Amino acid sequence: QVQLVESGGGLVRSGGSLRLNCTASKFILEDYVIMWFRQAPGKEREGVSCITSGDGTTKYYADSVKGRFTISRDNPKNTIYLQMDNLKFEDTGVYYCATEEGSWYRECPLPATSMTYWGEGTLVTVSS
Repeated sequence: QVQLVESGGGLVRSGGSLRLNCTASKFILEDYVIMWFRQAPGKEREGVSCITSGDGTTKYYADSVKGRFTISRDNPKNTIYLQMDNLKFEDTGVYYCATEEGSWYRECPLPATSMTYWGEGTLVTVSS
């Protein structure tokens, strides 16, 4: 069974940094567009960042994180990273990586409604 696994969340002070990881079993992440979403308490799920398949030439960032977050992929390690710097209280939430079956040719970003596979999420808490 295809499984995405996030890690790297935690508690950090405002202005701090975290790096989230997304790994997978049963399939090769290089062949997929990968999205990061987040969901804060009481709010809708938000698309945060995206990276295209292959060498990840195209990247997308939501306006709320642009200039602070960096998405990258390490294909030999089958891992997608989300480097989060200068974290703010409003970045608090559960972060999910997700992908759509057959998305190798798609551009970023992809809507949550088209995602086929989701991880269980990793909690990021930013204290003010």
